[in-house]
Amino acid sequence: QVQLVESGGGLVQTGGSLRLSCAASGGAFSSYAMGWFRQAPGKERDFVAAISWTTYYADSVKGRFTISRDNAKNTLYLQMNSLKPEDTAVYYCAAGDRSSSTPIARANRYDYWGQGTQVTVSS
Repeated sequence: QVQLVESGGGLVQTGGSLRLSCAASGGAFSSYAMGWFRQAPGKERDFVAAISWTTYYADSVKGRFTISRDNAKNTLYLQMNSLKPEDTAVYYCAAGDRSSSTPIARANRYDYWGQGTQVTVSS
């Protein structure tokens, strides 16, 4: 059983930056594919980025966000630059089977989820 705890969210102005962290415990962190998803009020949970054998990004964040992991610290990161109001959402990290055939951008690829951290970008 993997426990995931996100941190680093907050309020930032348009054009600003934030770095989210996701601390993992209770499992073999390096063996998991890890992802970031986000959910805005009244909307579905959307894929943001993932890292497995390589990195993957939603088109809406490509070139602005960077996903990375530190296996020694059991921590996943999401560096978010050039933030826009439409990036406002609750951000969730997730862990899933690295060898799964389910597309990595699909939420059902992931077995474990954090509680989320709020990111608010003011205009």
